[in-house]
Amino acid sequence: MTADEVKSRRARFRSLHSAGCFVLPNPWDTGSAIRLKQRGFEALASSSAAAAWALGKDDGELTLDEAITHLTMLCAATDLPVNADFENGFADEPNDVAANVTQAIRTGIAGLSIEDRPQRTSVLYLFDDAIARVAAARAAIDSSGTDEMLVARTESYLAGHTEFEGAMQRLEGFADAGADVLFAPGMRDISEIAECVRRLAPRPVNVLQMSPSMTVAALAGVGVRRVSTGGALAKAAWAAFDEAAADLRA
Repeated sequence: MTADEVKSRRARFRSLHSAGCFVLPNPWDTGSAIRLKQRGFEALASSSAAAAWALGKDDGELTLDEAITHLTMLCAATDLPVNADFENGFADEPNDVAANVTQAIRTGIAGLSIEDRPQRTSVLYLFDDAIARVAAARAAIDSSGTDEMLVARTESYLAGHTEFEGAMQRLEGFADAGADVLFAPGMRDISEIAECVRRLAPRPVNVLQMSPSMTVAALAGVGVRRVSTGGALAKAAWAAFDEAAADLRA
């Protein structure tokens, strides 16, 4: 990738968030990335779970070096913009998050998400600490002179903290800290999602599609800008693999 190619990808990715709703599927290797491009998707996102499974690990077990290698591979696979699932930034302290975000930027990604809980725990960072980490990621992007989109995620719902106002307090704080896109994976209720979109406007909201009832049309209808699949595609592929392997063994 040339510098101009990376710049073009980042501009195209940002433009996708300006209106409407688009689907952001999550490949896990070069082949799946190419197949998704062939099916007409306009952008891709990494999945920490899918990347870990491809290495024989569980979600949350990726190292920073493994994540950087994975992002480099996805960015090289096609000319589509790639949004990085960068977990908690692979660090607790804001300065370390900023340093790791700077590394991720060099892979050619067009966007990057930062979560508000340490890997493999159900305990969220304290509110002020979570805000400081998002602000540090924002500063790292700004100082790089590039134009990646910063996605701030609250893991409230996935960690079992399903109180809507608590999640919104974090998302609104992340928006104030400079996040371009807000994301609360695990939020399923369409009325809550609609209220989330309303309160965070004009910033785009990402929703993780977690059930067949969460259709893209319904999410688009309440103003969701982008819909991602997380590890669902990889999970489906591995399920088919396991079934075929079991039949072969039998």
